[in-house]
Amino acid sequence: METVEILTKNKFETMEIGEKISKFLFPNSVILLTGDLGAGKTTFTQGVANGLGIKEKIISPTFNILKCYFNDKLNLYHIDAYRLENNNLDIGLDEFIDGDGTCLIEWPNYIKSLLPSECLEVKIINIGEDSRKLIISANSEKYSGIVDFLIKGE
Repeated sequence: METVEILTKNKFETMEIGEKISKFLFPNSVILLTGDLGAGKTTFTQGVANGLGIKEKIISPTFNILKCYFNDKLNLYHIDAYRLENNNLDIGLDEFIDGDGTCLIEWPNYIKSLLPSECLEVKIINIGEDSRKLIISANSEKYSGIVDFLIKGE
């Protein structure tokens, strides 16, 4: 597994990392987002959406579970599995996880049985104030180019 750690000083830098990663996303790509409440998972997703050219306001899908953002370049599916906790998993999320767009999943540990074997993992740690540590890992060749790009800092 290839991994890179990136420190950001504010939400705009966190969004910028998401925006950079968006350039490498493809239909059926999956990003798993982990971190405590308020760590910046939705902020990161806002950056991905900006990079994809999505103009809608990106908000946390905590109460909706799923928010869909349709776009000419690549659709974005934003799942927040926090309220599922491995219950009621037969609600069709697999169609979006294995769909035509990119899927970002907050709290993926609650829907383990639905997750693909290949994905990009982004762990966000609040290190004080607005600073964050992003630990980005690729568990397959499909995503290793993203980590390589971030390591080189291009």
